[in-house]
Amino acid sequence: MVGYTEALTDPSYSGQILTLTYPLVGNYGVPEKSITDKDGIPKHFESDKIQATGLVVHELSETASHWNLSMTLDEWLYNEKIPGISGVDTRSITKKLRERGVMMSLLAVSETEIDERELKSKLENVPKYSDEEFMDIVSTSDSKTYGNEKESIVVIDTGVKNAILRNIRRIGFKVIQIPWNSSIEKVMSYKPKGVVISSGPGDPKKCPKTVETAKSLLKQNIPTLGICLGAQILGLAGGADTYKLKYGHRGQNKPCLNLENNQVYVTSQNHGYGINPDSLKNSEFNLWFTNTDDKTVEGIKHKEKKCIAVQFHPEASPGPYDCMYIFDELKNLMEEGTPGKR
Repeated sequence: MVGYTEALTDPSYSGQILTLTYPLVGNYGVPEKSITDKDGIPKHFESDKIQATGLVVHELSETASHWNLSMTLDEWLYNEKIPGISGVDTRSITKKLRERGVMMSLLAVSETEIDERELKSKLENVPKYSDEEFMDIVSTSDSKTYGNEKESIVVIDTGVKNAILRNIRRIGFKVIQIPWNSSIEKVMSYKPKGVVISSGPGDPKKCPKTVETAKSLLKQNIPTLGICLGAQILGLAGGADTYKLKYGHRGQNKPCLNLENNQVYVTSQNHGYGINPDSLKNSEFNLWFTNTDDKTVEGIKHKEKKCIAVQFHPEASPGPYDCMYIFDELKNLMEEGTPGKR
């Protein structure tokens, strides 16, 4: 219904065709890219470009109205050369995905009639999503700094969203964003108060260098927060296992239960892999959050070290805002040594 600018620019959607089930999309258009916060971080975009490889909607609003409108959704896709299609029963597609699981697909744009048989033959040779390598595409290649505070948090960028950077700034720390394959020596060279391993696309087992760095963070007891892919990476580092979900968790209304206070929070999610709950028994982590729909792992806490991780998106972009307090939990870890109960 809302949030397509944030979703399309989320690096976790890299390499994927995004299908929206709300019937009408694009009525408020696309905001101005130049609108940033005081640190120069864009307010309405989660990265510097559209990350999804295609967009499927039922009805595209060709006109748009909003006070900070800069262009329509169609114009934005055209400018960034991202194919899209409308007039599709997207809820029917969603039902098929729900039954059969995530599948590979092709979306073609042409000024002449498209040969469906040719497309289908191409689809047979398309690599599986699980075989894709994303890190060098979505991660920063150089270190970036936001703010000038003395105390800093290092963000290991495995596909970080701008909202993560904004929320670290919100709790009062300088942000140092570094590449996904940075060594523990690189991380510690900045003398961080804490570390965040970000969200991102793909299989966590394809990030072995990040897993090794995460193992060292646990060993040295550096206050660490893992988000989405980062949670899975920390799970692997702590002896748990991960697996591919049938169709993943996508959307802004995923209910998660905090086992410490028995309260349900509505969360935003975007991931195709998860932590195997059975593997937690012999790992370094305890279960913290669980999904009320399918009982999958949504959050873990280290049994002894200053480390927490959540599968959902606490940075709340485009929403909801129920779990932004997770960043304050990281702050508690850095300042007091233990995350507070909520």
